[in-house]
Amino acid sequence: MAQVTIRQINKFYDDVHAVKDVNLQINDKEFVVFVGPSGCGKTTTLRMVAGLESISSGEILVDDVVVNELPPMDRDIAMVFQNYALYPHMSVFDNMAFGLKMRKFAREEIDKRVREAADILDIGELLKRKPRQLSGGQRQRVALGRAIVRHPKVFLFDEPLSNLDAKLRVQMRVELKKLHDRLGTTAIYVTHDQVEAMTLGDRVVVMKDGWVQQVGEPMDLYNKPANRFVAGFIGSPAMNFAGVTFVARDGGVWADNEAMKIKVPERLVERVRPHVGETATLGIRPEDMRIAGSADPVEYGFACDVEVVERLGSETLLDVRVGKDSLVASVDPMTPAKIRDKLRLALDPDRLHFFDGKTEAAI
Repeated sequence: MAQVTIRQINKFYDDVHAVKDVNLQINDKEFVVFVGPSGCGKTTTLRMVAGLESISSGEILVDDVVVNELPPMDRDIAMVFQNYALYPHMSVFDNMAFGLKMRKFAREEIDKRVREAADILDIGELLKRKPRQLSGGQRQRVALGRAIVRHPKVFLFDEPLSNLDAKLRVQMRVELKKLHDRLGTTAIYVTHDQVEAMTLGDRVVVMKDGWVQQVGEPMDLYNKPANRFVAGFIGSPAMNFAGVTFVARDGGVWADNEAMKIKVPERLVERVRPHVGETATLGIRPEDMRIAGSADPVEYGFACDVEVVERLGSETLLDVRVGKDSLVASVDPMTPAKIRDKLRLALDPDRLHFFDGKTEAAI
């Protein structure tokens, strides 16, 4: 097994600065997920670790050995690609064995490793088939098996589930997590899907425009986002945002706009007080709002108009209009709300977030 160290790496494509000063320590046996929108630099970073892209500056180390100049085959790293990259004319067995044959492994050792991997992935009965005779999920398992037989120090995954349908993606997420727990190999995984990132990663690296925005355990990113981008990217449905101005009033600090007047909770007052008179962004997750009752304090509620009702079975999502802002609230599935209803929603004051109006950093 191995630890991977990324030190101040940058990648330029002519005048395009694709990856910017990325620093990261990936521990032995850790499952780290890079997540972000298309073009954020996550796959480029993965390909630099694999040796498939040159590094413009910085260093990548595997077990304290600098691998910048090593070719991919000498890095003891196995990569699973988005498109599976199986040889169509070869059987499943030969696809899984190909890398070992190229490295001149003995026939008995190849047979042993392929069958062990096939047992792990439950594809033993498919070894004689060709890729065209397999489903998408089975092809993905063969691609995983080809990586497993190598017994690499590090697994790299480049959006391996993006070609699967929604139900199979969920199933394969569970299988990947079980596989990692069983093999205990260091893994780096790239995805644009924040649900995959949250469910798979021991730690998650959020990227945007080539920069690392935040690194942390999934629930740390969810509960304590470093900035507005991370707050909006992590979580489904996404966090709600509303522009406000901080105002000192009645011995406290309030976050005001035309349609809502929200009192800043005591735990945040000292952080917010230097920003009185400035604009900011209030953030609240859909599950932290509810239809207001008589016991809910006025200072943590607001009136709204229901525009869309999404009944999902386990929850109901209300798309509401609050002045100029559109918000989504996750409420009890039995809520009888209808389009064009006028409601009052209450916020959980312990779950409020505020972001600087200029830097978008969390306050």
